[in-house]
Amino acid sequence: MKIANIEAYWLRCPIETDKQHRSDYGLLTHFDMTLVVVTTKDGLQGFGEAKAAVGSSGSCASIVHCIENDIKPQLIGKDARNITKIWEHVYNGPRDHYALTRGRKFPILGRRGLTISALSGVDTALWDLKGKSLGVPVVELLGGPCRQEMEAYASGGWADEAQIGQQLLSYTNMGFKGVKMRVGVMDATVNDSVRRVRAAREALSGNIKLMADAHGTFSVPEAKRFCSAVEDCDLYWFEEPINPDNRRGTAEVRQSTNIPIAAGESEYTAFDMRDLIELRALDVLQPDCAIVGGITEAMRTAQLAHTYQLELAPHCWGSAFSFMAGVSVAFAAPSANVIEFSLGGNPMMYDLVNEKITAKNGMIQVPSAPGLGVTPNWDFVREFKQ
Repeated sequence: MKIANIEAYWLRCPIETDKQHRSDYGLLTHFDMTLVVVTTKDGLQGFGEAKAAVGSSGSCASIVHCIENDIKPQLIGKDARNITKIWEHVYNGPRDHYALTRGRKFPILGRRGLTISALSGVDTALWDLKGKSLGVPVVELLGGPCRQEMEAYASGGWADEAQIGQQLLSYTNMGFKGVKMRVGVMDATVNDSVRRVRAAREALSGNIKLMADAHGTFSVPEAKRFCSAVEDCDLYWFEEPINPDNRRGTAEVRQSTNIPIAAGESEYTAFDMRDLIELRALDVLQPDCAIVGGITEAMRTAQLAHTYQLELAPHCWGSAFSFMAGVSVAFAAPSANVIEFSLGGNPMMYDLVNEKITAKNGMIQVPSAPGLGVTPNWDFVREFKQ
């Protein structure tokens, strides 16, 4: 299980015109991701994803460079089975021997941002690799599933006030019992977002979970006003109400409302998650395995959620590899209740891999295939590699 090679590919695929949507990121015409491939000396391969942006569009050139020029030289020849040791080695750099002998971190300067995102892809690929080598799904390596199936919520909801009800009903007609819509600066005013949420709730039956996601675009006063105006709409959560850099502001929003606040998809490492918890800024933790530090750090976040009696809901807007990583973590975590299922134009979830990912009647079944259970379609990779 010695590591022989680590490769990173920036994939950029156009989204079919009829599946494109407009949000605060503008009109999304392409989907980007970084595919990470770890190969052992005996030819076994594991796959992961590293993100250059929380959304689906963004340059991955720097991620590819970091993986192939900074991380890869450190890991060639190391035992791929030692996932935690490898994580600590990359995070702590030349002082990793102190970290492992003293029992605390001695991190490199790049312990946030690019380096952790790059490490996320490598870490996930190592978990995939280990599961394949043992012939078991990753969820078994994480302690086994806490449930045999899990409710998925349909993630989409960009339509205007007149159409949002119909759009969300198209999701529930597929069997989903929870839906998420986007709000925030994509709407002209806070009142426009309020009207769209009210239209959505009026269209949906009371037993359908409704979430709203502002992508961190409201100001603190705007988020408070939004919450006050929709408190009777029974939102299951309000996601990233303001800029994630303003953690105290997020805590202020949470203190002003009874609506549960969700956040964490933009955070790096469990240390950032800890800071949000200490500020009492959220009710739902949303680590993204392609950003937070891979499956290793997502599980550390899951432990924080369990310890502090918070809900865990991994952010799964990405490729099939980060989706299955988040699913594996969610099934292994007692604090997880629902899992995000992308209904936007997402070729990286449906065309990148050979396997078909489905939610039957709005439910996801516990993973059963070795590793993450998905493999790249190499024809797709060759076509859309930058």
